[in-house]
Amino acid sequence: MASPGPLAQSFYARDARAVAAELIGCRFFHRLPDGTRLVLRLVEVEAYLGDGSDPASHAHRGPTPRNRAMFGPPGRLYAYRSYGIHTCVNVVCSPAGHGAAVLLRAGEPVCGDERMRALRALDTSAPLRAIASGPGRLAQALGLTLEHDGASLLRGALGILPPAASDPAPTLATGARVGITQAADLPYRYSDAASACVSAFRSGGKRARGARGLAEA
Repeated sequence: MASPGPLAQSFYARDARAVAAELIGCRFFHRLPDGTRLVLRLVEVEAYLGDGSDPASHAHRGPTPRNRAMFGPPGRLYAYRSYGIHTCVNVVCSPAGHGAAVLLRAGEPVCGDERMRALRALDTSAPLRAIASGPGRLAQALGLTLEHDGASLLRGALGILPPAASDPAPTLATGARVGITQAADLPYRYSDAASACVSAFRSGGKRARGARGLAEA
C-alpha cells in the first residue's frame, strides 16, 4: 500500500482551531538540499484567528509586508522572527484573505534526530525533548528560516503527513496560549498531554486548565 501524501489544501482551508486540533499527531517533514529527511511528530500548536476577534494575531490589524503570507492561500508557511532572535513557523489556514494561522510550538523527533541535534548545536547526550520543545527550537531543528516564509506545504521539500498508523493516538488537551498579553485566556493552544516533548508552560506560572503536562520544565 502506498504511503499517504501530504495533507491537502482543503485540510488547511478551515477554521484555524479545527486545523490546530487535528495537526496534533501529524508529521512535519523537511527534505534538506543534501537529501536528508527530517521529521517531527507535532505535539503542541497554537491557533491564531483572522476574523477580527483575536487581538493576539499578527493579522489583527490587516496585512503588512511582515505578515503577508498569513493571508493565504492556505497550506503555506508563515515564518517570522521572534524578539529578533528566533524564527517561528506557522501553518496558514482558512480561505485566502482571512489572515489565520497555526503556530507550531513543539514536536517529537521521528527521523533525522542526529541532524536536528547538529542544527540545534546540541550534545548527543541531550534528551529528545530538548530538540524541538518550543517554537524557536522546532524551526531550528527542522532547518527552517525566514527564507521559508510563504513556502508551500502541498508539494516539494516541505509538508505535513497524516498521523502514522503506528503512532499512539494523542491525548488532546487545550489551554491558554504562551507569551502573549492580549486574549491570553483563550484556550487556543492544543497539545498531546501524553508527550514529554510539549514545551514548558510559562504564562504567569499557571498550568492551563485540563492541559496536563504543559507546566513541565
